[in-house]
Amino acid sequence: MGSGFSKMKKQARLMQDQFSQMKNKLETTLVEGSAGNGLVVVTLNGSKELKKITINPEALSDVEGLQDLILGAFEDAASKLGDENQMPGLPSGMPWM
Repeated sequence: MGSGFSKMKKQARLMQDQFSQMKNKLETTLVEGSAGNGLVVVTLNGSKELKKITINPEALSDVEGLQDLILGAFEDAASKLGDENQMPGLPSGMPWM
C-alpha cells in the first residue's frame, strides 16, 4: 500500500508542477488584437487579462464607435489565443483555469 501511495504523491506533485508551468506560460504569453485598421490595439496575456490598450487620436471623435472598436480589438486578440489556454489532456472547450 505504501508504494502505491508514494507513486500517487509523486504524480500529484508532477501535475502541480505542470499546472504551475502552464499558469506561468499563460501569464507571460502576450497577444495583440486590433480593430478599425489599427485605430485601437489591445494586448492580452494568455489568461485574457488586458495588459495594454492603444487608441489612435482619430478614434476619439466618436465615443460609440470607439467602444465598438475596443470590443472588436479585444475579441480579435482573444481569438488569436485560441486553444492555447487549454490544459493538455483536457477535452476541447474545458479551460483549466
